[in-house]
Amino acid sequence: MIPCGVKISGAIVTLNEERRIARAIESMRCCDEIVVVDSGSADRTRAIASGLGARVIERPWPGYAEQKNFAAAHASFDWILSLDADEVLSESLEAEIWALKKDGVTCDGYAMPRMAQYLGRWIRHGGWYPDRKVRLFDRRKARWTGEFVHESVRVDGKVGQLQGNILHFTCDSLSEHLRTMDRYTTLAAREVIARGRTASMSHLIFDPAWTFIRTYVFQRGFLDGFQGFTIAWMAALYTFLKYAKAREQSG
Repeated sequence: MIPCGVKISGAIVTLNEERRIARAIESMRCCDEIVVVDSGSADRTRAIASGLGARVIERPWPGYAEQKNFAAAHASFDWILSLDADEVLSESLEAEIWALKKDGVTCDGYAMPRMAQYLGRWIRHGGWYPDRKVRLFDRRKARWTGEFVHESVRVDGKVGQLQGNILHFTCDSLSEHLRTMDRYTTLAAREVIARGRTASMSHLIFDPAWTFIRTYVFQRGFLDGFQGFTIAWMAALYTFLKYAKAREQSG
């Protein structure tokens, strides 16, 4: 093993991730431990994670940011590498993290690009890449924020930039994408209401159209072929459902 100047705890939150969890854990060889916080999986997620050496904690689901902060708080080390169960470290990113462990850190958190695979294709346009995320951070200087959706790490200090990719294995089918969208747009609608925003007819009519144009044309989603076209339409549908559900929920 490479001599370590920095100890890192890997953190993953899960629910019914037996198809993906092994791939995520096995990619985190640079971590000195892995903590999995599971919110009641009915499949073999916990057994697979335990069998791969992860420390598994069971806890009811309180929301994305809160669950991820809980995982970080229950890690053994202050430096946290947080992945979702459908993500893995690329070999180049893992090598960069090994170098940080050996040479020491100079920042309070590190952002890295995330590349998504959608319907079997790696997506490089449409606003999906580089999609930089802070996923390696000192928990004494950073924490997850975001009450509903689109949680992110807020760092009170200097953020460094890594170049290797997180590989994000998203939807394998349109049916899976639609199921995920239904859940996320419900949460996004709650966020609209909580922020005191209105869901007007103009939002329902014009925002989805602009979302498609921005994604497919200005962010060059057309360069990703059929998948890019589908992403643009699904982004427009997401926008429509978010505001439609906000109107429905607010009465």
